[in-house]
Parts: sequence; structure tokens; C-alpha cells
Amino acid sequence: MTPSELKHLLSSGLLSFPVTDFDPAGEFRAPTYARRLEWLMPYGASALFAAGGTGEFFSLTAADYREVIRTAVTTCRGRMPIIAGAGGPTRQAIAFAQEAEAQGAQGVLLLPHYLTEASQEGLAAHVEAVCRAVKFGVIIYNRGVCRLTAATLAPLAERCPNLVGFKDGLGEIELMVSIRRKLGDRFAYLGGLPTAEVYAAAYKALRVPVYSSAVFNFIPRTAMEFYRALATDDHTTMNGLLDRFFLPYLEIRNRRPGYAVSIVKAGARLAGHDAGPVRPPLTDLTAEETARLAELIRALGPQ
Repeated sequence: MTPSELKHLLSSGLLSFPVTDFDPAGEFRAPTYARRLEWLMPYGASALFAAGGTGEFFSLTAADYREVIRTAVTTCRGRMPIIAGAGGPTRQAIAFAQEAEAQGAQGVLLLPHYLTEASQEGLAAHVEAVCRAVKFGVIIYNRGVCRLTAATLAPLAERCPNLVGFKDGLGEIELMVSIRRKLGDRFAYLGGLPTAEVYAAAYKALRVPVYSSAVFNFIPRTAMEFYRALATDDHTTMNGLLDRFFLPYLEIRNRRPGYAVSIVKAGARLAGHDAGPVRPPLTDLTAEETARLAELIRALGPQ
């Protein structure tokens, strides 16, 4: 897939990040991960992001990463595009991106670098180094310590033709508007806040109608129902799902830091597709929280 083809792919449809399967000892479990992808593919997402944030990229070793991407690409080849997560310090991000390209992924989502604050010039140099190290398309994830501005992105886009996507995980409307106005259609734009359905209508008004759904991991039929309602401006359906599921879901998710991933793994277990525990420093939901989540899922009906 060329960078321009990746950009076109990202311009419509629902995206999702499969959780990464671990066994009770926390080791990557490829067979169940492959079965998870087989289960999710028919529901209609445009692409799946392997080893992304919901896939606990931040906890993967280089060997883990290689096996996750290889399993995803092998399982989905010819049926579903796989975009790999990559991030961390610049040289590490380059190594991950090059590994993803070698394994046959169709592009890479560049997650924030690690910990330290950086200037706009430093962030631009980081992104450019990764873009120049690969031939396939790169999507930048504006989140955490990576806060690129419109003034930085414009010349960066000129220097890096394979930088084709911009995903926003900050939720700063003024910044998003300035980027959308200055860059126009140069990028494919993605909504990337946790539990993106809650913000989807607001982002669509900003001409960012595409987003990644974490709940697609365990309620894929409902995730697609919400996306189709957004696409057709069916606010009755959207508001009903927000009230019945998404807002109560947020009450559980917001109880502890890191639960944005943990609650998705709990949902996958309840849906009959157990992905095992989260790795430290994340913690799993309590029994009471899991029971509450089970009630919300049951109320949605069969998936």
C-alpha cells in the first residue's frame, strides 16, 4: 500500500486497535491473538492497528513487537489492512517502524516519544527521522508530550511526503481547528481521544469524521451501529447509545489511571474472547467493576 493509498483508506470508515493477547504469565499468546483478528475482521472496520495504545505497545519488547505484527499481517493478509504502532525515543521508533515495514504492515502510527518534553523543532526532527527511515505511510499521533502545532506541521508535511495522517488525542479544539485550516486536505484526520464515540459528533463538525474505536474489541456490532449513526446524522441512535452504554462505561473507565486499556480487556473477556491480563504498570478491573461492565454489555444484546 502506497502512502497515498493509506491516506485514502483513512479518509472514511471505522478504525480499531485490537488488544494484545497475553497468557497468565504475561507472555504474548499468538494463537488467540490470531483468532481475535479473525473474529473482528468481518464486522466492517476499515483497518486494524496492531500493537497500538490499546494493544499495550508501551509494554512490548522488540521480540514481542515482531511477533505481534507478524501474526497480525499473516492473519489478515489480503483481507484487512494492518497499521502498526511505533513510538518511544527516535532510534527506537525508527527500529519499530522499520520492523513493521519488513513484516508487511501497510503503515505506521507514530505514538509519542518517551517522557521528556521537547521543542517544536525537536518534535519535527523526531517525526522526520522516522518518515525518512521508511517508505510506507506514517500517521502522527498528537497526544501526551507530542503536541505539534500547525506552524510545525506545514513545513514538516512538505519535507515528508509519506506523512499522510494526523490523529488527535489532545482534544484541544483551537489547536485542531488551526491544523485543519492550515493543512487542509494534506492529511487524513482521525479522532483519537479515549472512548472516541463520546467526542465523535464534535469531531465530525470539525471535518474529522473518522475515529478509532476501542470498544470494537468487544461490542463490534454496537461500535459499527454507532459509526453508521454518526455517518448518517442519526442523533437519536447516537444519543441512545451514549446514555445507555458509553456514559456509564466512562464512569467505570475513569476510576483508575490506565483503565482505558484494562476495561477493554475486561470487555473482551466478557465477550468470550479472553486476551489475558494487562501487563504492569496497568492493573485489571476489580470483580465489582467487571460485573457492572457485564450488565452494560448484556443490555446491548447479541454482538
